[in-house]
Amino acid sequence: MLKLYGGARSRASIVQWYLEELSLPYEFVLLDMAVGEHQQPEYLAINPMGKVPALVDDTFKIWESGAILLYLAEKYDKPEVSFEERSIWSQWVLFANSTLATGLFIEASREKDVPKLLTALSEILNKTPYILGSEFTVVDVAVGSILAYVPMMLPIDLSPYPIILDYIKRMNDRTAFKNSIGKR
Repeated sequence: MLKLYGGARSRASIVQWYLEELSLPYEFVLLDMAVGEHQQPEYLAINPMGKVPALVDDTFKIWESGAILLYLAEKYDKPEVSFEERSIWSQWVLFANSTLATGLFIEASREKDVPKLLTALSEILNKTPYILGSEFTVVDVAVGSILAYVPMMLPIDLSPYPIILDYIKRMNDRTAFKNSIGKR
C-alpha cells in the first residue's frame, strides 16, 4: 500500500488529491511538524531533506510534490503515454510548483507576475475546460491546487479573471478535491 507522509497544511494535500482522483488505496501519515517528527531519523531515511510530502510505494521512496505527482501519473494513471506527453506533464507540473506558486505566493513578485500568469492561463482555459484539453490530468491537479489556494490564503482579487474563477470552482467541485484539499 502507498504511504503518503505530510504535515498539516502542507503540499501533501496536493498529492492526496491526486491519490483520491486515481482511487488508489493509501495510508496518510500525518507528521507533527511542530514537534519535529519530520526531522527524526525514521523520516529522514525516507526524505533526507526533512520536508513533506514524501511517498513510499512498497520499497520505493520519492519526495517533492511535483515529482510524486509525475511518478503517480506515469505508474498508475497513464503508463502508456509518449515521452513527449510526459514531457508536457513535467513542464506544467514544474510551472505550477515554481513559476505559478512563486508568482502568486511571493509578495515581491505578485504585482508583476499575477496579471501575466493569470491572463495567459485564462486564454488557455477559455478554449478548453482543462489545461491540456477536454480531459482532466495530473496537470490540473498541479495547476489547480496552486490556484485553489488563492481564495483560501492570498489577498489576490481574482474578479478580473472570471475564467480562472470558473476553473477553480470546477476543481473545488471535484469529489477527490473535496476529500483532500477541500477538507483543510
